[in-house]
Amino acid sequence: MARTEYYHHPDPPRPTLVAPSVFAVVRDDADRVLLVRRADDGFWELPGGRVEVGESAVDAAEREVAEESGVAIKVLRVAGVYSDPGHVIVDGTGEVRQQFAVCVHARPVSGDPRPDGEETSEADWVALDRLDGLAMHPAMRERLRHALTEPGHAHAG
Repeated sequence: MARTEYYHHPDPPRPTLVAPSVFAVVRDDADRVLLVRRADDGFWELPGGRVEVGESAVDAAEREVAEESGVAIKVLRVAGVYSDPGHVIVDGTGEVRQQFAVCVHARPVSGDPRPDGEETSEADWVALDRLDGLAMHPAMRERLRHALTEPGHAHAG
């Protein structure tokens, strides 16, 4: 079963849980942003994923970015909190959850982008003027837009 996202859909499935996740806006010295391409739906997104039991949001961001992109990061600050009940995800196991994500600003420490071959099929530094041409889920595009246009302001929503 493939992952399906419902974003303000008229008839989404009813979520059974809220699972925290974290995504990172990582920018390099050339002012490019690190993105990964999902292997399951082909959408580009910020690297990130679920916070595991016993793990902090910062630790989860650092782990997920390294796993999905091969880039080690240092988290700098919160970019936003996203808890829209109109964003429902059905994952590959059939679990239905309301999206709850913390987005952070981060800087790269080491490593070159490379996909993990499981969750991500591509990983790359993307110039800001190329972002509009990439296939991206509307919720992810919104997170990226907030982080890039309001870098000193943490979004709450």
